Amino acid sequence: MSVTERLVIIGASLGGLRAAEAARKTGYTGTITLVGGEPHVPYDRPPLSKAYLESDEPESPAFRSEDQLRGELALDLRLSTWATSLDTDRKAVTLRSGEATGELDYDAMIIATGATARMLPNIGDLAGVHTLRTLDDAIAIRRALDTGSRAVVVGAGFIGSEVASSARKRGLDVTVLEALPVPLVRSVGEEMGKACADLHRRNGTNLRCGVKVVGLESSYGRVTGVALDDGTVVPADVVVVGAGAVPATEWLCESGVALHERDGGIVCDAYLRTSADSVYAIGDVAHFPNPLFDDIVMRLEHWSNASEHGVLAATNALAPEDAKPAMTVPYFWSDWYSNKIQFVGIPQADEIRVVSKELGEDNFLALYRRGDRITGCISIDRPRQIMKFRRLIAQSKSWSDGLELAGVS
Repeated sequence: MSVTERLVIIGASLGGLRAAEAARKTGYTGTITLVGGEPHVPYDRPPLSKAYLESDEPESPAFRSEDQLRGELALDLRLSTWATSLDTDRKAVTLRSGEATGELDYDAMIIATGATARMLPNIGDLAGVHTLRTLDDAIAIRRALDTGSRAVVVGAGFIGSEVASSARKRGLDVTVLEALPVPLVRSVGEEMGKACADLHRRNGTNLRCGVKVVGLESSYGRVTGVALDDGTVVPADVVVVGAGAVPATEWLCESGVALHERDGGIVCDAYLRTSADSVYAIGDVAHFPNPLFDDIVMRLEHWSNASEHGVLAATNALAPEDAKPAMTVPYFWSDWYSNKIQFVGIPQADEIRVVSKELGEDNFLALYRRGDRITGCISIDRPRQIMKFRRLIAQSKSWSDGLELAGVS
């Protein structure tokens, strides 16, 4: 049985914090070092694209104060500190803080570095162009929305759509540009993507699908418009790029930790173990096979996944002989305008059945089937009902069980 005297968590994120909390709850009294590149203590990210943009005086999204982290959890907290390389043979990570660098040894490591937002190419330092991933990003976007009147969001995914919703609530003219013919088709399917698109249009947002951004127009170093491949230019005072994110793993390229060939995320087994001894990965950065869905390999950028992964990785790292697999039912939610969209399960399906009488209703439900199992459910404005379907999916219940719960004969 291995003895872990120093647990190092790279990434002062939700997952990283949950890992530290879980380690202490198990009774672990060794050193826990939590390393975060931002100057901020771990904070809640979902409000950044919602309430934080809508309110003039938003509440702090921090989970705990620095005193609580250092005192109650007894953490060796390293903020404004970046991991730059990892030596898995010597079990040492190189850290950089300002101009200073140094090594830190570990007995077990959890990587919770998350993902970084994609930016349009060749932007440089053009003012008025933003991505949204961090608290500082949200502060900058809120300031831009205060001074602008025309906002363009590139990408109709969940983050982009939430930014569009917040901008509309602040009274801006908003255009959302989406390259796909139907937004969110990879996440929720075509029919559901069309239903989500209708929410934009009914709330006065100009949603343009099937268009490609080819560049930005500017004047005196500030963005003035977004150029499209059809030759048109959409005027803009502020542009928010919501074109997805890529796992933050550049620092691992020479480490020997196996990275996924598609996006550079970390390849894990069902127990969240990487290819390196005593190194685990969680949350946005981790590809893992989920036994609950026939070992489909997933990488989930979901709040609930990061939280659950943090707990599981910590307990597995500290007691590997009792390790348990990650069998989470994916769950995410998104607030658009006055509506709450929720999804549980996976979008890959043999059938998607709309339960509501009319797809255009604000309040609707649809179920996803693979084989004879219910494997997914999406709802708009049915927050209590959605969790009942999550329990069915977790229990591997049949399609008929799902239809019965939905009241379909």
